Amino acid sequence: MLEGVRVLDRTSEIAGPYCSKLLADAGADVVKVEPDGGDPLREWRNGALFEFLNTSKRSVVGEASALEAAADILVAGSPVDLDAAWAANPSLVVVTVTPFGCEGPWADRPATEFTLQAWCGSTGFRGYPDGDPIAAGGRLGEWITGTYAAVGALAALRRARTTGRGEHVDVAMLDCMAVTMSIYPSVFASFFGWPPLEGTGRSIEVPSIEPTADGYAVFTTNSAQQFQDFCILVERPDFLADEKLARPQVRFERREEFLRGVHEYTTKHTTDEILDAAALLRIPSGPVLNGATVPQFPHFKERNVFVPNPSGRFVQPRVPFRIAGTASRPFTAAPALGADTGTVHWQPRQASSRNGARPVSDGRLPLEGLRVIDCTAWWAGPAAPHALGGLGADVIKVESVTRPDLMRYASTRPPSVDQWWEWGPLFHAVNIDKRGITLDLGRPEGVELFERLVRTADVLLENYTPRVMEQFGLGWERLHEVNPELVMVRMPAFGLDGPWRDNTGFAQTMESISGLAWVTGFADGPPVLVRGACDPLAGMHAVFATLLALRERERSGGGGRLVESVMVEAALNAAAEQVIEFSLTGTAPHRDGHRSPYAAPQGIYACAGNDHWLALAVTTDEHWRALRSALGDPEWARDPRLEAIDGRRAEHDRIDKELRAGTASRDADELAELLCDAGVPAAVVIPSRDVAANPQLRHRGLFELERHPVTGDHEIPTLPFRFTGVGGWLRRPSPVLGQHNAEVLGELGIGPDELTRLEADGIIGNRPAGL
Repeated sequence: MLEGVRVLDRTSEIAGPYCSKLLADAGADVVKVEPDGGDPLREWRNGALFEFLNTSKRSVVGEASALEAAADILVAGSPVDLDAAWAANPSLVVVTVTPFGCEGPWADRPATEFTLQAWCGSTGFRGYPDGDPIAAGGRLGEWITGTYAAVGALAALRRARTTGRGEHVDVAMLDCMAVTMSIYPSVFASFFGWPPLEGTGRSIEVPSIEPTADGYAVFTTNSAQQFQDFCILVERPDFLADEKLARPQVRFERREEFLRGVHEYTTKHTTDEILDAAALLRIPSGPVLNGATVPQFPHFKERNVFVPNPSGRFVQPRVPFRIAGTASRPFTAAPALGADTGTVHWQPRQASSRNGARPVSDGRLPLEGLRVIDCTAWWAGPAAPHALGGLGADVIKVESVTRPDLMRYASTRPPSVDQWWEWGPLFHAVNIDKRGITLDLGRPEGVELFERLVRTADVLLENYTPRVMEQFGLGWERLHEVNPELVMVRMPAFGLDGPWRDNTGFAQTMESISGLAWVTGFADGPPVLVRGACDPLAGMHAVFATLLALRERERSGGGGRLVESVMVEAALNAAAEQVIEFSLTGTAPHRDGHRSPYAAPQGIYACAGNDHWLALAVTTDEHWRALRSALGDPEWARDPRLEAIDGRRAEHDRIDKELRAGTASRDADELAELLCDAGVPAAVVIPSRDVAANPQLRHRGLFELERHPVTGDHEIPTLPFRFTGVGGWLRRPSPVLGQHNAEVLGELGIGPDELTRLEADGIIGNRPAGL
């Protein structure tokens, strides 16, 4: 699909290479430019993670300005001289992937994925109030950032091909993690009126990962119905009778009592027995797997989700989406260092303009002129059309009065308040830049109107279980007949076939089945949920696949495409290192608190005051020397055994004890500033809602003002990358239920009298049925 697209990759580690991996997997010619010593990931453990991330790429060492002048996309891990780049190549799309972005007060601050978790609020919202905050394992923020970077790259390339003008896609890891690794806490706080908060406000979902007779199982009770069914599953009708327990916060406050009752059931049954019973009740649930057990999961085996790496050394997850009618490229093994130096000869796309002038934006967004029908719900699904809408598409969200998007019901107002369903913070966050209509697809007249709308669309996205659209009579075959040019993007939790095809799944399910939860938590404790990140991760993979399908439709001269973008397979790619490591060594990575094979010391350290914490990551010997100096070079730190990372890792317990003693009387903010000024990655573990006050995010404009007819004015975080000449992404507030019925249906020729009749008949409406 990207055959002929030239990508120059000047990045290392995970985020940038995963961006260019997605492009390479789709057929782009990716040339990796490396220093003499190569990407440091080549030397990490057995080099297998490098091989996974750099499959089907070429490698050159040394000067590559001639290639940059002929490339379509440059992916860089540090700021780029844009004037020089565009003088040589006016249509070049420059994608920078950095911790904080290329400009702003924190642009040069040292950071790792671990310290960025603290700054973005992720660490502070996970854990028990009487224990340490818990960071997510697996460097998840880097994989998320790489996915957003790939989306930005394709969108910018689309505009560059149309206008002939280049673009700078400024991707910041902090921004990407702020909108994915916690659940829009600042929006919730704003809707609640910023009530007082004690400590970081961390919590654990109850129920979530629970022990069974032979392991663990995960349960999701996002809706009232799911919680009621869970109470039936665990044979506790008394929980059903206690109306207060229906509220998640009450369950967390009474967690010891509640979980004691839950475990009386779960520990007496095997995981398989529990999951079979949960499936009958349609409770989102799953096993908690790791690098050893994930590839053996029967559903994955039947669908051939894991494939050999081209090197033949290990197995890896396949590309997490499929586009019907397109052939996969023949994958090749990752290149040896400099294997292609002197052999890559790209010819410039156009004559160079040596006047140094930057491309001038015409104000058009990359996806203007496209119409997208959004038949999604909750978070993972809506996140995809939310991004398409931000990038300029006309997105029409379709709900019904009998079944609105249930994320509306995660409300900050009680049912006694009129229009309480319009006060769902997460609904607002992922449904800006959309118009909204209601249609009852369970009735023939609603289906007929929907098909008329489909005839006007370029893309349709849905994330129901596969049976739902088929029950409506709106499967791919019918919709392709209605509109042969339609790109239909299906986002099932587990895929369109296989034994788990019709199982429901949420982020919690994906985190557990993929292994991400397995590496989160303390070594002597249970696995812990990441809480939410797999939703937007799946959504952005679906956006990437959508852009590929649109490009292929245009390149081939027309014809719609069916896209299958599978939620769990996106998570499996982000957790790939676990399976790769087990495949090679027979050892599955395990959770180890805040410690990391990449850094020593690394941890969360209590500081002066109530629930104040410092996050610290020493990834190099230079960081260690700077830390010693910043702390006054205490005697314990002068031990020669601590000079190298292996020695520090062996002495981690002793180092932690000394650091805890040293930080206990220090102010967390002052200490973080002192260490960052010394070049040491450090951060304050902030309450997650305080991310909205971060000076770097304020500078970059991540938060934009939504002016809503019901909820009023609230700041919403938007797309986590910046485009040259695009001042912001928010152009319209999230829609009130059925808000644009007259507008959208009027575009289909439906007049006022007919609209009145449709509302009287319940085909359309603006209030949930029965409310």
